[in-house]
Amino acid sequence: MRRCLASPGPFPAQRATMSDPRSSAARVRQPLRHAREQLAGVLLIALSASAFGAMAIFARFAYDAGTDVYGLLAVRFVLAAGALALAMRLRGVSLPGWRKVLALAAMGGIGYVGQSFCFFTALNHAQASLVALLLYLYPLFVTILAAVFLKERLGTASVIALVLCSVGAGLTVGGGQGSALGIGLGLASAAIYSVYIIVGARVTAGVNPLATTTVVCGAAAVVYVVVGVLRAGAGVPPQFPQSAAGWLALLAIALLSTVLAILAFFAGLQRLGAARASMLSTLEPVVTVVLAALLLGEHVGMTQALGGGLILAGVLWLTSKGSGAQDVQQN
Repeated sequence: MRRCLASPGPFPAQRATMSDPRSSAARVRQPLRHAREQLAGVLLIALSASAFGAMAIFARFAYDAGTDVYGLLAVRFVLAAGALALAMRLRGVSLPGWRKVLALAAMGGIGYVGQSFCFFTALNHAQASLVALLLYLYPLFVTILAAVFLKERLGTASVIALVLCSVGAGLTVGGGQGSALGIGLGLASAAIYSVYIIVGARVTAGVNPLATTTVVCGAAAVVYVVVGVLRAGAGVPPQFPQSAAGWLALLAIALLSTVLAILAFFAGLQRLGAARASMLSTLEPVVTVVLAALLLGEHVGMTQALGGGLILAGVLWLTSKGSGAQDVQQN
């Protein structure tokens, strides 16, 4: 009787030793599924970084076709805002409360407008590779701003990153080709973006990232459209491309280097986490430098290459060691 209660099946000894083949298969599939998710995350972040990195190249093509910075950015943000709003609708993402929307709109209408204007104007006065590397000083600026205004302690990792990026910036500027205006605008772009990130870390808390990006791009679109109308009234209307190739470059900036890049980053972020996504995103200026050399004929000398390498090394060091400022940046 005890045996029957303990082993109700016809082959009690076999039941005790055999495992469920379905559970074994599930255990095998789980690591494979995790590996596929990780690989997908790496590819998505690489796609995002490549799309962002190609933006400066598309901008140079658009400029060559006759557009100016006002026409370029108006088209970029109008198309991007529309596409992101459609993505929000398809995914069932709703906007936050009106106070949050107003704060996000201020971020876009002031911070993102200022950063994008400096960056895209700098491309008219300096090498695309130089501007991209200068922009990537923003994690360092975030660390400094967090230390000054948020009272974050500068640890060893932050100091090492500060030294690497500072030396790298000096070598990059000395080895690159650009006017003082172009270099100044490139640095201003990084500085404004740093303030944007510090402020955004608080403003965007609890808000869906897609909703945040949509409101920011929508506010930037409104500002550039209004500026375009005012300039047209003053007799200096925005300039748009005079060729199909120029319009394709503008479409690429809006849809590939903005919408696709943002959505791919969010998808990769969900699979990898903020720290690994941030580290892989350092591919962005590398893509810009390589494409600028291949497609624009820009020469990257040893001094500039060494400086760019030091900047990226400083950013990677800061990201890998982690800090309060880095957490702000990842937000």
